[in-house]
Amino acid sequence: MAGLQIGSYLSCPVGRTHRLFSPRYAPEVASFSQGSDARACTKLQICAVASLGESNNGCFDRRQVLTGVGTMLASTCLDNGRALAEKAPKGYAAVVDNNDGYAFFYPFGWQEIAIKGQDIAYKDVIEPLESVSINIVKTDKTDLHELGSPERIAKTLVEKVFTTPSQKSQLIDAKEKDANGKTYYTFEFLAKAPNFTRHALGTVAISDAGKFYTLLTGANQRRWGKMEDKLRAVVDSFILLK
Repeated sequence: MAGLQIGSYLSCPVGRTHRLFSPRYAPEVASFSQGSDARACTKLQICAVASLGESNNGCFDRRQVLTGVGTMLASTCLDNGRALAEKAPKGYAAVVDNNDGYAFFYPFGWQEIAIKGQDIAYKDVIEPLESVSINIVKTDKTDLHELGSPERIAKTLVEKVFTTPSQKSQLIDAKEKDANGKTYYTFEFLAKAPNFTRHALGTVAISDAGKFYTLLTGANQRRWGKMEDKLRAVVDSFILLK
């Protein structure tokens, strides 16, 4: 699989990856479909939720999502997709990949698409910049601290991987969190292209099996006010299962 390389940190070769922040992304993403490049659905447990739900203030409740993460962890040994779907918060679908060892929630209604170099990806059917993707590469590191601070890793990813030379990037925030005995770095940034600005969130982690995971999600800046809570819930929900 094509991979991402963070300077000389990771032990994988530099690969050709689809840049989600390329100015070409919006027209190109519509052409992705469930074709020969798509990952087999049988390796995933994808659990759909029946309808969208909102909290009393009109925003998706991130606390509900975090509660769902805990119950999903307790259910990862189940093979019954229906049982897992019952653990997803209202308005979200759950992806549980026991083979690659991760799980997360994404807004119900987003379509699965095939992007070269990504393990899995979903996008909104109308707003192509509203998407989430997972990238996995091998690493000889066992802990994120070996790669550097959250700010250092986020800055490297944002400048070297997630934006093109023609784009201007701005790292807004980067921090560390611990969940389920694992360390995660989460970050927020802007990618400014001539014809759009994408407001993005991401999280990275290293598994016990020597894999470096990156989850990336975001939206057009003009829709950030509407999408922020949903996208933060996606990032908050990401967990390693191994």
